[in-house]
Amino acid sequence: MSGKDSGAKDSAEPEFEALIRYIQESRGLDFRGYKRTSLQRRIRRRMEEAGCEDFAVYHGLLEADPQEFIHLLNTVLINVTSFFRDTDSWDVLRKEVVPQILAQRSDRDPIRIWSAGCASGEEPYSLAMLLAEALGKDAFINRVKIYATDLDDAALNTARHAIYSPRDVANVPPPLLDRYFERTNNHYVFQRELRKCVIFGRHNLVTDAPISRIDLLVCRNLLIYLESETQNIVLPRLHYALTNDGVLFLGKAETQLARSKMFEPVNLKSRIFRKVPQEWRRSPGGSLTIAPDNNHRQSFQSRLMEGIVDSSATAYLSVDGDGILVFANTMARRLLDVGEIDIGRPFQDLSISYRPAELRSRIEEVRKTGRVVRIEHQEFARPPGEPMRLSIEISLLYGRDGKPFATLLGFTDTSRHFQVQQELEAAQESLETTIEELQSSNEELETTNEELQSTNEELETTNEELQSTNEELETMNEELRSANEELEVANEELRRQGEESGEFRRYSESILRSMDVGIIVLDQDLRVRSWNRWGENMWGLRAEEVQDEDFLDLDIGLPVQRLRADLENVLHSESPQTPVMLNAVDRRGRAVTCRVRLSPLLYEAREARGIVLIIEDVTEQTRTEALAGYLGRVIGESLNEVYFLDPSSFHFLLVNRGAETKLGYKLEHLKQLAVHDLMPEVPAERFRALVAPLLSGEKQEVVFETVMQGSQRGPHPVEVCLQHFGGEQPPILVAIVHDTTERQHLGGETAAAD
Repeated sequence: MSGKDSGAKDSAEPEFEALIRYIQESRGLDFRGYKRTSLQRRIRRRMEEAGCEDFAVYHGLLEADPQEFIHLLNTVLINVTSFFRDTDSWDVLRKEVVPQILAQRSDRDPIRIWSAGCASGEEPYSLAMLLAEALGKDAFINRVKIYATDLDDAALNTARHAIYSPRDVANVPPPLLDRYFERTNNHYVFQRELRKCVIFGRHNLVTDAPISRIDLLVCRNLLIYLESETQNIVLPRLHYALTNDGVLFLGKAETQLARSKMFEPVNLKSRIFRKVPQEWRRSPGGSLTIAPDNNHRQSFQSRLMEGIVDSSATAYLSVDGDGILVFANTMARRLLDVGEIDIGRPFQDLSISYRPAELRSRIEEVRKTGRVVRIEHQEFARPPGEPMRLSIEISLLYGRDGKPFATLLGFTDTSRHFQVQQELEAAQESLETTIEELQSSNEELETTNEELQSTNEELETTNEELQSTNEELETMNEELRSANEELEVANEELRRQGEESGEFRRYSESILRSMDVGIIVLDQDLRVRSWNRWGENMWGLRAEEVQDEDFLDLDIGLPVQRLRADLENVLHSESPQTPVMLNAVDRRGRAVTCRVRLSPLLYEAREARGIVLIIEDVTEQTRTEALAGYLGRVIGESLNEVYFLDPSSFHFLLVNRGAETKLGYKLEHLKQLAVHDLMPEVPAERFRALVAPLLSGEKQEVVFETVMQGSQRGPHPVEVCLQHFGGEQPPILVAIVHDTTERQHLGGETAAAD
């Protein structure tokens, strides 16, 4: 390559990268992991078809014409697929792989299959036929789920309909074609019952989380388009998605796994591989441990012990003799933040080895002495929550030979016990003080007793007075008893009202959650008080996560900071604000347009006690209005004559610029005329009779030729096409008029030449 060519390439690179960023930001399609040479070649191919010389010009075309994205994606995302593509490889899959997968599972175990890069659906439907033949249709429907994913929404939409031409199904064997397809006119439709078992969805292998517990993963001719670094990201994801005996089926052009230690070949020629399990494994309950050297099934006793440990409220870690972390149960993963990557690492490299207490020396002490070491109530901070107290017990684990083979660390949450102990110590101190006070009080009581004896005589006298008072109290007691009955009646009424209030609250919440708009209620401090299901689905945050949070601090796809001024205005003015249109991004990365309406939350006192936000997704409405405006402008500027007529009087209601130009009248003058007034050869009665079948619905359109009278041009021949839109309000008659003067002139020249 010459220096000049190299400089030109370097100058184009920033424009190319800017184009890739724009595609990602506007459509959520991340092409950064694709091979640059292939990606540039395909985009340049589409640029040539669109007549664009460089990336900057094409960037502008994408911004001006959203429909161009469809053509670009059809060029970049090469949806090359077919039923049973590479027949020899599919025969190996049918004869060797599928029977082995079925043999390793019971008759009731579910079977999960993933078709990555499924394009228009031929591949997942081929898998469906393969499994239905092996299991039978009923067993297939009950046991098999096929997940089919792709980046191209248009291809996924085609796949969901499952309608194919005779050319598309040419590779399907005739017996399978008869059993699994229904013939409709000139198309073939895949069986509806089997189609329900195929789940289509948009998925990016590079950025989205993989589907898990997959028995067979088909990813054909997709990795070849990715950079090597991106392949190194995708392969571990595919490895994670598969079960320990799961099978990966690649395309013939893909050789990446020939050198990968994560997979072993089943049939290298057909590019079929089996997952090699990692050195650790996960139990059904979620604990992590170093995988055993053999692949034998666990015994019942091992599974029983595993289940007990996984359900324990104590967090257990185990360190082998070399200081390597070899086990962490479910509670340890939750409480101590020990993850999959920590299994197999030296224990001294983990933060738990020195926080909340220094454990390495204690482990060494236990190994030397054989005694159990217990550390009580160590403070353990887990931001943003309150610090907790952990009691740690370190002991040796002994094998059947009586020799220690590992060290067990148990972490128990004793926060409550520690708090109770602190409260008990404080209560004991308070009790001792109270006893001393009681002793001194006892001495005073002895002195007082003597005084009470003398007072007793006075009380006897007073007793008689109390007896009379007692009679009065009994009378009052009767009155209180009747008042108590009234209170019980009132209490029952309050209980009933409370139940009605609770039922009303649940009723109101169910209404809010079922509405197809986002409803957010804020208090006067702009903190979230209510958050319905629409907001959970749109922004990916549950109501519990945003409750009492500052609305302006929420990290969601909606630019909430732009609403600050409007929110303050609602609180101060206590009146609704004009709806605000905002561009946002939903939890799936899709660009959406939202209409936000703000209204004050008014109580009976008519004072604003908060704000109600109603958020509507108007993306499609906005696009439709923009398209309607675009079509209106195109028709309005067209040189063809377009008349909008009153179906009853045939008077002009509206015309485009081409009609005004060719007729030589302004719209204000044309509104005074009927269309047949400009047709000197067509009487009004003849025109009405001509249009009558159109207005009655007998005909869809009426086309005729006549002479049109213009103000400046005079009579000239035209062809008129009339259509009636009776379903519009009000109904309208549309006339599209073509000037045929030039057509007749050319015909005259031809006749003269003959």
